[in-house]
Amino acid sequence: MDRFKKAKYASTLGIIGNVFLLIIKGTIGLITKSQAMIADALNSAGDIFSSLMTYIGNKIASLPKDEDHNLGHGKAEYIYSMLISIIMILMALLIIKSGVETLIKNKTYTYSIWLIIISIITIITKLSLYIYTNKIGKKYNNLLVKANAKDHINDCLLTTGTLISCIFAKYSIFIFDGIVGLIIGLWILVTGLKIFK
Repeated sequence: MDRFKKAKYASTLGIIGNVFLLIIKGTIGLITKSQAMIADALNSAGDIFSSLMTYIGNKIASLPKDEDHNLGHGKAEYIYSMLISIIMILMALLIIKSGVETLIKNKTYTYSIWLIIISIITIITKLSLYIYTNKIGKKYNNLLVKANAKDHINDCLLTTGTLISCIFAKYSIFIFDGIVGLIIGLWILVTGLKIFK
């Protein structure tokens, strides 16, 4: 039972962390019109859904066996992992579309030091979530928590790209904003397809 309690705690932490990141990234992204930061915020919205699916899937998987499920409800982990992958794929396609539009239209945005601060806060938050969820996922061999941990570490790498594009924007080099948005979308797509597989 400890396995499910730990997974529940990991998913709850993920929901709280991602709601916080969605609010700060979404606010700064919309104010500055940074494509990379908006893509990062959309990714956080997808992460909230992933953590929610982890929570629900874990809750169902923890149910004891009954007449209809004589081996228990463990397969729920696979079903909810698949749902996580589908939402990641849909989110990725939306981000890729937006990134391509930004590059074609050569959009610029308003630089703000807050873009860099938010990126650093995101990296620290996501790295902390990854360390914890990865430990729990490996210890209890929980597929849902492992998928969630993978998502957290991907976010660290993606936000590093956002940070780099924000640093370039300080010197009025905006092309990296669309490129980073596109890379974020492609990265999420590949990860989503791997989890689905």
